[in-house]
Amino acid sequence: MTDDWCRWREAAETALYGEEGFYRRPEGPAGHFRTSVHASPLFATAVARLLAGTARELGTDSVALVDVGAGRGELSAGVLAALRDGNLAPGLTVRAYAVEIAPRPPGLDPAVEWCAEIPQGVRGLLFANEWLDNVPTDIAEADADGVPRYVLVRRADGTERLGDPVAGADARWLSRWWPLSRPGGRAEIGRPRDEAWARAVASLAGGAAVAVDYAHVRASRPPFGTLTGFREGREVPPVPDGSCDLTSHVALDACAAAADGAAELLDQRTALRELGISGERPPLAAASADPVGYVRALASAGEAAELTARGGLGDFGWLRQRVPDREGGYCPA
Repeated sequence: MTDDWCRWREAAETALYGEEGFYRRPEGPAGHFRTSVHASPLFATAVARLLAGTARELGTDSVALVDVGAGRGELSAGVLAALRDGNLAPGLTVRAYAVEIAPRPPGLDPAVEWCAEIPQGVRGLLFANEWLDNVPTDIAEADADGVPRYVLVRRADGTERLGDPVAGADARWLSRWWPLSRPGGRAEIGRPRDEAWARAVASLAGGAAVAVDYAHVRASRPPFGTLTGFREGREVPPVPDGSCDLTSHVALDACAAAADGAAELLDQRTALRELGISGERPPLAAASADPVGYVRALASAGEAAELTARGGLGDFGWLRQRVPDREGGYCPA
């Protein structure tokens, strides 16, 4: 193997997070793809309600919000704005942390603390929206004999070839979570994501942790993996040269098993409806009684419908993990 070829995890780590990496660009993720955070402020309102509920369960009026993979801080700022503008949680004091490797963006709400690492020992809600899909993984492919081998990639153009057989902890992860036997079958080895999620959950002294992402579970793994690239709003071939995002769906069931605390898996449609975001249209009778209010409610319903749509954002997976409260008991997610 020469310097031109390496495993996908190493290549993606440099391409995304190296000194000239994709995620260090000034435009941030919003310059290339649209997440639920960017789709509507209703998403931040839902997270604000979840945060307020977490504070109630903890029995405190002072709580932390830890926004992991914060992009340019849009979610953190949106949650604080929702709490200030509404009556979601009067008297609640929130300390918001935006965790991101890029520099703090100009103009961000000064109440948001910018962090390169997840803070330790806080009580509250840790929320990771489309973070785990960008935790780089190695890729395995079954050879002609059905033996899983690491996929090697050439950084300059994304050309691939097979390397050594998968061994050790990676082989054990594949056997448990994503078995490969049919020649040509591929898998993203999600062990680094499990470990990253377990560390994130362990950072809390009490509360709840939520991961939202493209996801699949063991019973329905995609047979050829999901690795792809995105640039300027378009899907592109995954080339690890720093020119595009590199992303693959997350085995959220494996992440759930890796962390302490009771876990629940559900889709975004269900999760947001529980938080009051349903997408239901306002009654037509309201149009004559309050035309301006009706138009606003109609626009809000349209945004909610996008966040909960089948075949779109509504199909995202939510992993909600209860985190033991060091002051006693469990805090329901």
